[in-house]
Amino acid sequence: MMDRPMLTTEILRHALQNCRKAQIVTRTVEGPIVRYTVGDAAKRIAKLANALSELGVKHGDRVGVIGWNTYRQFEMYYAVGGIGAVLHTVNPRLGPENAAFVINHAEDDWLFYDTTFAPLVDAIAPGLTSIKGRYLLTDEEHAQDRPDGVGTYEELIGGQSDHFVFPEFDENSAVAMCYTSGTTGNPKGVLYSHRALVLQTFASCLPSGLALKEGDTLLPVVPMFHVNAWNTPYSCLLAGANQVYPGPRLDGEGLYELLESEKVGYSAGVPTVWLGLLQYLNENGKTLTYLKKGLSGGSALPEMIIRGFAEHGVEIQQGWGMTEMSPLG
Repeated sequence: MMDRPMLTTEILRHALQNCRKAQIVTRTVEGPIVRYTVGDAAKRIAKLANALSELGVKHGDRVGVIGWNTYRQFEMYYAVGGIGAVLHTVNPRLGPENAAFVINHAEDDWLFYDTTFAPLVDAIAPGLTSIKGRYLLTDEEHAQDRPDGVGTYEELIGGQSDHFVFPEFDENSAVAMCYTSGTTGNPKGVLYSHRALVLQTFASCLPSGLALKEGDTLLPVVPMFHVNAWNTPYSCLLAGANQVYPGPRLDGEGLYELLESEKVGYSAGVPTVWLGLLQYLNENGKTLTYLKKGLSGGSALPEMIIRGFAEHGVEIQQGWGMTEMSPLG
């Protein structure tokens, strides 16, 4: 009988075999739109896996990231977990004190971050006790003012091979880590196993969930540091759906532009995101041509938002879960 471990790299392997031409689109921190395929992403994921291996990252090590929803962080999801390490997505909204606490508490070895968050990282860097090195999630051109010793993502992966054989290991190994502030005292860390995330990915693709299928397009506004963007980076690859990442522009106008230009049918975000989009639509007389379904979570969704989007022909579904549940209940 077949007995294969449920690893997140199996989702990537499935996507390469069945939907390698699916699109991944990002409004970057630098500004331009970057568009490539799952096949292109897989090559860069392999490059990052090789680079991390050269750095000495090994099974169980923690790699921190502070970033917006972009293709580079998407690549980290698969490369870091694929080599057996743990991706710690740090919430920058925790503030300097708590951000430093979670990085130290998780014992992150390496830290990657968008240029937007460079002031935060520079401020807390002297107090980070386990970090061996830092990398800006950008290229050389956009990192002219970086401190000595800080590298860039593109420089790191630039000379690497785009082929990597991902190892097999216990599916109960940790793949990702988030900290929740929904508690007393300091934020508490939650580890997710490969098995848990793969099973959650299956569940989220069901008709009672997002019901994603090949050819659909999803825009996850929920941050990648918020319980793995509710696992949408995994769900899209499993289903063969296109992905659109909004980067730092989360305002109503910015989201509307992407929803329309990329013909997005599905999206996910917290109530404040939905409210901002609804207000933009109503105040500017805009209509949604392609969006049909949205998932909301993080807090209770007001009835007025549900009814407001219904008038635009969009069903907003209230999700429920917790950081400790991977996250869907």
